[in-house]
Amino acid sequence: MFLRRSAIALSRRTVLTPLASRSFSSSLNRRDASKDTAPKMEREPSKQMTPFENVKTENDLLPPGGAVGTVPTDIEQATGLERLEILGKMQGVDIFDMKPLDASRKGTLDDPIVVRSFGDEQYAGCTGYPADSHVTIWLTMSRDRPMERCPECGNVLKMEYVGPMDDPHAHHGHGEEHADGSHNYVEPKTFADFVRPEYR
Repeated sequence: MFLRRSAIALSRRTVLTPLASRSFSSSLNRRDASKDTAPKMEREPSKQMTPFENVKTENDLLPPGGAVGTVPTDIEQATGLERLEILGKMQGVDIFDMKPLDASRKGTLDDPIVVRSFGDEQYAGCTGYPADSHVTIWLTMSRDRPMERCPECGNVLKMEYVGPMDDPHAHHGHGEEHADGSHNYVEPKTFADFVRPEYR
């Protein structure tokens, strides 16, 4: 009696699995479907790609897209700044100026190391002079305060704004407009204001 009950309980817990996960006839059908002799599509982009030299407006940065039934490449689907960067790299132009800063000399107030920026604010890391003489210290330059001095080694960096003078994303009508495009907020006074005001 005990064996009869345990056999029934064991049969309830056992999951019966079929010998094959799917029938062989469906496998053959799938194999036949993969051998379909559908005609291959010719690759025809919907419009010509605009060369880097001819990019004048944002509409020139719209991609042609991939052909129907294919996976598009980066050049076929990238838009905006990514597309501009790819087109520039194809022509050998570094759009975002990703070269490292000049580390062959130490910047001074009279001859600072120039950092180009397309935005209102730019961060730059100073590793000292000679290079790697101290840990990286991040300096923040802005359009209001374009020069910044490293507190560790005294290296001076200056931001050169090269972006558009008018911001299409500016908040018009909120009392924040300024003729020079800067924020023009008053910075709090620091010890440098009393000791060396020319450092500001």
